Amino acid sequence: MPKILLVHPGASWSIADMHRGIRKALERQHVEIVDYAMDGRLAHSSEFLTHVWKVGQKQGQHTEPPGAPDFVYHASLGIIERALRHYVDWVFIISGMYVHGEVLGLLRRAGLRTAVVLSESPYADEHERVIAAAADIVFTNERTSLDTFAGLCHEVHYFQHAHDPEVHRPTIDYEPNIASHDVVFVGTGFIERVNLLRGVNWDGIDLGLYGAWDLLGSRNRLRKYVCGAVTPNEVTAQLYRQAKIGLNLHRTSIGYGRKVEHVKGAESMNPRCYELAATGTFFISDARAEVGEVFGDAVPTFDTPQQLEELIRYWLAHDEERRLVAASLPDLVRSHTFDNRVETILDVLAHFQ
Repeated sequence: MPKILLVHPGASWSIADMHRGIRKALERQHVEIVDYAMDGRLAHSSEFLTHVWKVGQKQGQHTEPPGAPDFVYHASLGIIERALRHYVDWVFIISGMYVHGEVLGLLRRAGLRTAVVLSESPYADEHERVIAAAADIVFTNERTSLDTFAGLCHEVHYFQHAHDPEVHRPTIDYEPNIASHDVVFVGTGFIERVNLLRGVNWDGIDLGLYGAWDLLGSRNRLRKYVCGAVTPNEVTAQLYRQAKIGLNLHRTSIGYGRKVEHVKGAESMNPRCYELAATGTFFISDARAEVGEVFGDAVPTFDTPQQLEELIRYWLAHDEERRLVAASLPDLVRSHTFDNRVETILDVLAHFQ
């Protein structure tokens, strides 16, 4: 088995769940792991460089204050030192959005083999092209982005999302401190999601929204449905299990804001689909090609707010039918685990020339 320097994505939620799932699966494969905690290093670099700048100001040095690129560069530099000191076979980066492009280039100059799981395709393809150009092997989470990165590195592979059976599993246990909703959605309130949900008449429906919803206007009627902020994955799984209907919405925003461009034609499912199904939660999703391929008719899909509302009201009124469909979902994603994904990754690394 290879010795791997595993680079944390930098964010403390969402993509951090992928890092955690991959890391645990690597451990079960008895891979020797050297960790690089990018999230903690980013915070330290921000504090350190800001402190140095303030000291310089007091000493009469009139320089521009450090910004995000400086923090990212400073936090990334240690990847090279740690990889060389530990004689790793691979530097394996999760996401790469917080690894400075110049440091990626230095990794190559140092002769270190680098593999990256790109987690923000196709929403950040322009930035990810820079990452891909400095890597040996790229795994992208969106299958339509394979051509985007082809030719930039030695190999490009599709990394299909997965779930962690230790977290996402069906259970009949009642969780007394977790709310039960008719419909629950856990995720970031991108503007397309705000606009979609605003177009639904939620009268008589207990909707629970969790996550970052700061794009809601002060008078937006969806505000009353926001029940929590960023939610740990373990709590999210409990919310799913206790809801009558889970809601899955794919992102289309390039960036975050009210006036952003949007991608079209994406086909791959997000992690939420696998997690909802693995917990045995009946759910409704906006349409993507992979949803139909994995779930067939077991997951109803919609294109408009009106279609979503009709589906929600129908399935809330058909308890037994809904429970039967929900009970079938875990088997449909049983093979879609991080363990199976990591087996594929290790095979790719082992055959790299």
